Amino acid sequence: MAKTSLPSQDLSKRYLERLSDLYPTITAASTEVINLSAILQLPKGTEHFLTDVHGENEAFSHVLRNASGTVRHKIDDIFGNSLSQVDKRELATLIYYPEEKMHLVFRDLESPEDWYRVMLCRLIKVARNVANKYTRSKVRKALPAGFDYVLEELLMEREDRDDKESYYESILSTIISLNRAREFVIALCSLIQRLVIDHLHIIGDIYDRGPGPHLILDTLMNYHSVDIQWGNHDVLWMGAAAGEIACICNVIRICARYGNLDILEDGYGINMLPLASYAMGTYEKDPCSCFHLKGNNTTDEREMLINLKIHKAVSILQFKAEGQLILAHPEFQLEERNLLHRIDFQTGLIALDGKTYKMLDTHFPTVDPANPYAYTAQEADLVERLIHAFKSCEKLQQHIKFLLRSGNLYKVYNGNLLFHGCMPLAPDGSFACANIYGKKYKGKALYEVLESYIRKGFVSLDVKEREKGRDLMWWVWLHND
Repeated sequence: MAKTSLPSQDLSKRYLERLSDLYPTITAASTEVINLSAILQLPKGTEHFLTDVHGENEAFSHVLRNASGTVRHKIDDIFGNSLSQVDKRELATLIYYPEEKMHLVFRDLESPEDWYRVMLCRLIKVARNVANKYTRSKVRKALPAGFDYVLEELLMEREDRDDKESYYESILSTIISLNRAREFVIALCSLIQRLVIDHLHIIGDIYDRGPGPHLILDTLMNYHSVDIQWGNHDVLWMGAAAGEIACICNVIRICARYGNLDILEDGYGINMLPLASYAMGTYEKDPCSCFHLKGNNTTDEREMLINLKIHKAVSILQFKAEGQLILAHPEFQLEERNLLHRIDFQTGLIALDGKTYKMLDTHFPTVDPANPYAYTAQEADLVERLIHAFKSCEKLQQHIKFLLRSGNLYKVYNGNLLFHGCMPLAPDGSFACANIYGKKYKGKALYEVLESYIRKGFVSLDVKEREKGRDLMWWVWLHND
């Protein structure tokens, strides 16, 4: 059916009717215009851009707490030369890690009342400064529950009070005398962290080889304002959650290679025992030395051996799954990735680009030379188990739904074009075309059709379209363009 566009007059009428629902009176509409005009006079909220987090949850948490150094810059601006560098560092650390810092400080203090009084005054100054660019309404909504009224009184200076210094001093004295100073310090530090970043942009690759992508996503799901541009590693995990076995194998392989199977087992509760049992049985006497591990792997020799065998087992499974996808989709133009059929299993040689190479490992008991990309019966059963495990993992599905809800392949925000990685370009610098299921796309249109298929992989009612969406997630993960 051809698309028809409404005349501009009719479109304007629809907008006006919708606005009349939101603001039914002249007073309501005028008030909103005044509020928006006032907000436009304020400085823009601080945007924080992070990319390539790669599952490094501890580093991510630290950068989020210090806002990439913004907190320290604020302290320098506020206190100038009135505080020493040591005092500034102490204050910054307190804001980043209030509970841990107070634990260290109080080990050497018999009476912390004076320390509390000094630090509360300094924290209030920082909080006032970072709150300056926001409306009172926005600051009020950000205040931690339980201390909201008191914090509002301390942050919003009242010039009409002649006794404001004694007024604020009495509030702090009461907080300290009631033994609530520790909690109040934590609340103030939390507020500063909240206000110093107005909006967070995660420009791709929450997932990869780090040990805590699930912890990062837990944090992001509770963050006050965030958008995400999916990276190829994120799309890989999305494909795994959708049940694409080639994506699942890649996810497990990367986790095994970097000693992070705990992400799957402990972080997501995905049972790896069937795969481990299969790997130990299939490669019982195989040292799997060519499938060495990287990263900070465990020193436990038995666990290291299991990870090696899992790494090899899932790699072979991946080669088969990818081989089947490549054969099913010649338009992907990834035939060069299919290597199993190039192996001469009798001589242990492989032919690549007209040259012959000696294989370092020729023990592939599950590969049939006559049909190298076919699963054995045991592999087929394992594939079904893995697909079920990933698709039925509640926490993983929650995280992927959040990525779908809060993310896109690209986003335009405040005049900035945000996307992860690179835009495919031709040698002359123009946008290069990519073949997506028989049609060619480039530039913005390419990103939009890819995102459309990614979403179809989860929600399309058409079984074939959903399957195409799943398959394309694997292509997005590793394609040549």
